[in-house]
Amino acid sequence: MNPFEMNRIDLGGRVALVNGASRGIGEAIARGLAGCGAHVVLSSRSVDGVEPVAESIRSEGGAASVRACHAGRLEEIDALIESIDQEFGRLDILINNAATNPYYGPAGDLPPDAFDKTVAVNLKGPYFMMSRAVPLMIRGGGGSIVNVASIAALLSMAGQAVYAMTKAGLVSLTRSFAREYGQSGVRVNAILPGVVETRFASALVEDPGVQKWIRRLPVPRAGQPDDMVAGVLFLVSDHASFTTGTSLVMDGGATLG
Repeated sequence: MNPFEMNRIDLGGRVALVNGASRGIGEAIARGLAGCGAHVVLSSRSVDGVEPVAESIRSEGGAASVRACHAGRLEEIDALIESIDQEFGRLDILINNAATNPYYGPAGDLPPDAFDKTVAVNLKGPYFMMSRAVPLMIRGGGGSIVNVASIAALLSMAGQAVYAMTKAGLVSLTRSFAREYGQSGVRVNAILPGVVETRFASALVEDPGVQKWIRRLPVPRAGQPDDMVAGVLFLVSDHASFTTGTSLVMDGGATLG
């Protein structure tokens, strides 16, 4: 590759699906992909949740469309991938960002319904999203998947036992799908954000103990959604054609100990 081209990521002509794209990390990634020329399909539980993001992307000259999809419901995942196949006939990029964490507290007090919801959205959803997307990617000559996991997959964090379990499972799924479908042209990687200031993570970010911990990090601040974008753009681009099955930690040094 020409070294003078290394700073240019061109995703023109590619179709990218970002779930959980209504705000936070998902919105930031969708904007980054559109800025590099991809047509971005944004999904969330309701069209109303993602249409303002899509409209903003279009107003800036990007290409975006929206779909409603609950990330924990298989029938909605099937319908989402089928609609992309019918409209575009291809899927080049999948960003599994949708997640939930309905419970923050002692592991022994977790209600069973919160357990089921966390596993359905954070683990079952990405599994079947990848399962349905991979054949469409292979038919189009290959593709790239990035799963948004968390440093909770690597660290023991009080109050997040099941959330951490699902993110560790997502890292394992990343490696398994990378191994199984690499020779078919599909690369699968993950990013592991640290504490990022989003509405989703507000309970964690606002915890005084967590704030004190953040101030001691090598990069002494909480992350921002935009901090996650460049790593994702690299992983989905041709610059990362030799990279699969990896987990890119972006945490301000939190996992250094």
